[in-house]
This record gives sequence, C-alpha cells and structure tokens, in this order.
Amino acid sequence: MTNADLHCHSTYSDGLLAPADVARRARDGGVSLWAMTDHDEIAGQREARAAAEALGMRYVEGVEISVTWANRTIHVVGLAIDSGNRGLVDGLAATRGGRDGRGRVIADRLADVGIPDAYEGALKYANNPALLSRTHFARFLVEHGYCESTSDVFARYLAEGRPGFVPHQWATLEQAMGWIQGAGGTAVIAHPGRYKYTQIEFAALFDVFRDLGGGAIEVVTGSHTPDQYREYADVARRYGFRASRGSDFHAPGEGRTELGSLPMLPDDLTPVWRDWQ
Repeated sequence: MTNADLHCHSTYSDGLLAPADVARRARDGGVSLWAMTDHDEIAGQREARAAAEALGMRYVEGVEISVTWANRTIHVVGLAIDSGNRGLVDGLAATRGGRDGRGRVIADRLADVGIPDAYEGALKYANNPALLSRTHFARFLVEHGYCESTSDVFARYLAEGRPGFVPHQWATLEQAMGWIQGAGGTAVIAHPGRYKYTQIEFAALFDVFRDLGGGAIEVVTGSHTPDQYREYADVARRYGFRASRGSDFHAPGEGRTELGSLPMLPDDLTPVWRDWQ
C-alpha cells in the first residue's frame, strides 16, 4: 500500500516548518509519496522536491488554491503540476494580492472586540507577508492568551459569523481549474467536510467541478472525522472521482493528525496517484 500524504504546508504559506523539515517529518511518519501544497504559492517546490528525493520519497509538485464558490471559500488542490507554468505562476500571484488588505480589516475587527495590535502580531508568524492568513492571526491570539488553541480561535473569532471573520473574493473555480490543468495537473477538492453547504449546494459543486474536468476529492484527510471518510468515499463512488489522502499538516501539535498517520483509502476507490509515473 502507498502511504501518500498529498496535502501539507510549510513556511512558504502558513506552516511553521521549512520544506526540508516537513519532508523529514513525512519520511519519519512512513510517507512514501509526498506533495507539499502551500496556499496560493509554489515558491517552495524546488526545496521540497530536493529534500524528498534525498530522503528516498517520491515527490509530486502541488499547491492549494483559494477559491470563492457560492459566496464561500473553498480550497482546490492541484497535484502533479508543473510549478514553472507561466499561467499558474501569474494566476497565483494575482490571487495572493488581496491578502494584506484583508489582514488589516481582520485586525481592525479584532481591535473592536478588545484585541489590539493583531496585524503586527500576525505578521511575526508570516514568513511570507504576502500570504498573511487567518492561521497567523490564530497563532498570535494563542500566544497572547486569548484562546488555548488555534482551533478555539477560529471557533470564537475567525470562522464565518465571528467578529474577526472577513470574506474575500478569491479565484473563481473556473480560474483555479484552468491554472491547474494548464500546468498539467489534477484538480482535487480539498477537505469537503469543512464547507458549510446544503446538500443541494454540494451536489451543484460536485457537478460543476466534474464538468470542468475535476478529477478527484479528498476522502481521508486530517480535516475529516471517520464518519466523513465514509461520507466522501461515497461521494467519490457516486461521481466517479478519484480519491486523495493528506494530513493537512501545518505544525507539530496544531492539527488532528501527523504526516503519514491517516488510515488508508478504501480498497474499492481509485487513488489519485494510480497513473502517475
């Protein structure tokens, strides 16, 4: 069985470890096929590939693209991409452009509920200021004792409907799919269990994604519960999607699972990596 981990992050977006350190952690967790998928950024791919190959792991280039669909944010992972593709590079640069302004508005809203200096505090955690994210704000709030964990921060301050939540218009689904496919990659809906859609909206998302050439869905991921493993395995069967697997690792101790430690995919599903050379 292939121990694949095809969704994780480094200091190039909102992870706490450099690509080489993530690679070592993946190898130590038993991963044999790895992809680093930073948010809207592919600058760390050369480092990640070199580290993976030095450790004896197979590596595929990846990225996680922020998308606005039906007025909410979803994420689409691109796997086995060519990170040098000009259309992808330019598209990601454009979608990164709004993060700083959004971060300043988040900080203003947090100040309104008694949390000052959040913008400067979040920047301390952002190795790449152009990719300032809610996770960086969450780490600042934990550091200063407003919450005990980053998940608690999201629940109290940064999730939709909370005082620090700021919606943003990211790439369209069509744009993200075009960038991934133009770079020779496979598009994967990331952690669908996290999205607050109705059954009708989910059905529309899966239909549109498939019609645009979307090939796979994350089934076993660190963002899903065991019940959701089964739910999205059924979605993969129903729509003919291939199945992906990834920890969504950001930092030691922050998520539900470690690199390489997830259950294997159900035997009857076709893994997204089946035909990769």
